Amino acid sequence: MHATVNAATLERVLGHRTRFDARFGQYFDSLAGRFDLPVPSRYVPRCLDLLRDLSMRGGKRLRVVLLYEAARLVTTEEVPGLVEAALSIELLQTHGLVHDDIIDDAPLRRGGPSTYYAYRREFPGHGATALGLAVLAGDLAGFLSTQVLLEAEAPVALRQALLGVHTRTAAETVAGQIADLERDAHALPDEEFLHIVTDFKSARYSILAPLTMGLLAAGEDPAPHRARLHRYARLVGISEQMRDDCLDLFGPFGEGAGSDAVAGAAPAVADKSTGADIRSGRRTYAVRAVLAAATGADAALVEAALGDPRCPDATLERIREIARAAGVDGRLKAEIRRHAEEAAAEAASWEPYWRAEAVEFFRGLPMWNADRMP
Repeated sequence: MHATVNAATLERVLGHRTRFDARFGQYFDSLAGRFDLPVPSRYVPRCLDLLRDLSMRGGKRLRVVLLYEAARLVTTEEVPGLVEAALSIELLQTHGLVHDDIIDDAPLRRGGPSTYYAYRREFPGHGATALGLAVLAGDLAGFLSTQVLLEAEAPVALRQALLGVHTRTAAETVAGQIADLERDAHALPDEEFLHIVTDFKSARYSILAPLTMGLLAAGEDPAPHRARLHRYARLVGISEQMRDDCLDLFGPFGEGAGSDAVAGAAPAVADKSTGADIRSGRRTYAVRAVLAAATGADAALVEAALGDPRCPDATLERIREIARAAGVDGRLKAEIRRHAEEAAAEAASWEPYWRAEAVEFFRGLPMWNADRMP
């Protein structure tokens, strides 16, 4: 499996992103005229401005690419409902980002202020107001993500099917967020529990839902294929989450032909500084691996650093040294590649069902991510 991106494929996915970004901007331009605003409220238009800013600022649009490429598994023709499905999945992403940043008390997102911190700056000394407005902003994005499907220019049966996938995915993602908080209550979370959290919190809405909705829009019944689609989504999700966790602990791995390249973007700049998971007390794949490997005074040092927002850089560097000495970085890299290879093999098994040229895209995707490791 090669990590190079076929020129025609890259041009196509760049087109997906460019066209979607233009359509997303048009959606926000028309939003005020498409649903009633309480005039003369100033807060509601400001909320819409913040949602637009976060939605349009950065992001690889990988979900959009997966959605359109899933439709190409069946046909190369334009199909109804794809545009609205893309809008809905990205609005659901905005909803999740707003609430994630509240939960994590994160000041930055996509190179700018999080919605929560934007409100905190606008309402200094009124924390409850800032928190309430941020929660409601996330809620509004979530409700808009369903409305856009109800208004899709597509047959009623397709609209209902897309909405069914969307609402199920939204509920599963919230369940994943709850389990994510539960994860950090475990002294040493079981690795399978981490896999389940990753599956529900990210893989199902970032990978499985776009795949399913793309097939639906193209006229394919995804129900007989759900197990194979889910296996692929889970494996890709685990590989990518492990990579993100490694990036936070060990620092940037350098540029390469990874998922950013597939989405047509420059390699993404991390929203959080290296070591944020330690400082926030998140027991991620990488943190769990360090905890499992450390003993004695080293283990005590890691535990003391977990959840300390003022943990000094020197302590973080010492934790990295402990991890490297125990071979944690090498084992995690091997696991990232193993899951990516299993995902690629899963996609290869799709050839009897769908167009071979389109299947090849999904074979290459997980390896593009894994091959960004040094």
